[in-house]
Amino acid sequence: MSGIKNKAAPWWLSGPALLLFTALLLVPLLLTAVLSFNVYDPATGPKAGEFTLEHYAHVFTDSYYHGIFWRTFWISALVTLICVVIGAPEAYVLSRMRNPWRSILLLVVLAPLLVSVVVRAFGWSMLLGPEGAVNSLLGLVGIGPVKMLYTEIAVIVALVHVMLPFMVIPVWTSLQKLDAGVENAALSLKASPFTTLRRIVLPQVMPGILSGSLIVFGLAASSFAIPGLLGGRRLKMVATVVYDEYLSELNWPLGAAIALTLLAANLIVMLSYNRLVEGRYKKALG
Repeated sequence: MSGIKNKAAPWWLSGPALLLFTALLLVPLLLTAVLSFNVYDPATGPKAGEFTLEHYAHVFTDSYYHGIFWRTFWISALVTLICVVIGAPEAYVLSRMRNPWRSILLLVVLAPLLVSVVVRAFGWSMLLGPEGAVNSLLGLVGIGPVKMLYTEIAVIVALVHVMLPFMVIPVWTSLQKLDAGVENAALSLKASPFTTLRRIVLPQVMPGILSGSLIVFGLAASSFAIPGLLGGRRLKMVATVVYDEYLSELNWPLGAAIALTLLAANLIVMLSYNRLVEGRYKKALG
């Protein structure tokens, strides 16, 4: 009897969390999936009980949506790459610093998370505008006004600013497990700093880079506020299109179909990337 109780204990302990997860995530996701198959009538709206694949066919065959998905994913991939290039060395420097400078730099890294994303987007719109600080500095070196606002440049810069902490923190956490003595031992055995970084440090931080990349890519691909405020009405990404379908066109089934397509595409890209990087990580360790 005690064995049965011991086996059931984990389920009783995790039961409330599972119920909350089901109520807040799985049920709305299921309702959205059902909605995406509903027939849509422009006069009356979605028709409950009548189902069609028309919305998914529209998304997969229309070149307009192909362009939007392509823009969303290449911007997200570029933002992820920039965050890796900037965030990994920043985390390495952070892990080697001593207090109080470590705490100060950590606060600087986390500072973007303390400000509303809308406020940050408006701040970047002021900096990147035709008469903003960036164009003023470019004018001092003889470069004419550069159109950055309502372009991919503005969206990428703002997304990197927002997403960078999500890269720095996982890499920094991985570096906490690395003993500095191992690096010193490699250097004492005549290994070059580059070889030490490649053979000792990089394999240890790969889990952090992997998790940070997945977080950054997923958040960037589904971001709404920054593309909506800095990309304008013409530079659309998937999240802004879903918003338009729900609140402007009132075509909820099509909006749900686009949202679920984005979710499926995100999962495919992230799982493929996870498998690729994990395979190389295990190969490097083995």
